[in-house]
Amino acid sequence: MNIGSFLLGTKPFYGVFFGDVVTPVSVDFLLRYPTLRDVLDDSALDLMRQNIELNRPIALSDIRFLPPVPNPRKIVCVGMNYRKPYPVDGVAPPDPENIILFGKERESMLAHGDTLESPTGEAAHSFDYEGEIAVVIGRTARRVTADHAMSHVLGYSAFNDGSVRDWQKHSVYAGKNFARSGAWGPWITTSDELPPPSDLELTVTLYGKLVQHAFGREMIFSIAEQIAYASNMFTLRPGDVIA
Repeated sequence: MNIGSFLLGTKPFYGVFFGDVVTPVSVDFLLRYPTLRDVLDDSALDLMRQNIELNRPIALSDIRFLPPVPNPRKIVCVGMNYRKPYPVDGVAPPDPENIILFGKERESMLAHGDTLESPTGEAAHSFDYEGEIAVVIGRTARRVTADHAMSHVLGYSAFNDGSVRDWQKHSVYAGKNFARSGAWGPWITTSDELPPPSDLELTVTLYGKLVQHAFGREMIFSIAEQIAYASNMFTLRPGDVIA
C-alpha cells in the first residue's frame, strides 16, 4: 500500500496512491485524524483502509504532493554508511566504528515535485544531491534490539538528503540543514509490499545520467541496527524517519 499526504486546492489531505490516482480519506475521517501521523499514532491504518474504499479517486494531476508525513517528530540521518570515496574522490575512509547520526530539520525537506531552493553565495558552489532509502517508523520503539527492530517499521520512501558540502566542514548540522534543500516521497510504500530491506535498490539520476546505485545490503550498518541504536538514545515515534 502506498500512503502519503497531498494538497487538493489549499486543503491538506492524505490517502492511498495507486497508479495515476489517489483515494483520499473522507472529510469525517480527516476531522478525527487530521494528519497521517495521527493515524499512525492511533494504529488506525486498517481503519483508514476501510474508509477510503467508499471514496472517489482523484487524478494525481489534480493534486500537489506534500511530504508523506508532513509533521514527523524526528528526521534522523545516518552518515558514512556506504563504502565509497567520501567526501573527496579517491580518498576512501575506513569503515566507521559506530553508527553516525545527525538530525534534519523539517524545514529542510520538501515534497516530491517541489523545486529545491539553491543556497546563495559561496554555499551554492558545493550544493549536492544524496539519494537515500528512508525508513518510516510505524510503531513506537524504545530500547529495542536489532532482532526486534524491523517489527517497528511502517515502510520505506525515497529521500534526497540535499547537502552543502563546504558547510559540512563547519558542522554536519550546518551542511545538512539549508532550508528547502532536500525532499522525500512521493509516498511511503508499506513494508508488506516490498522485498526485504537488504534487497531494496536505490538509483539516482542527474540530467538522465546514473550517478548513484546501491542496494540495502551494501550498508555498513543494517537498518535493523540503525533502529536499535537510535532507539537506545531516544524514543522513535510513529511517522519518524531514518534516512
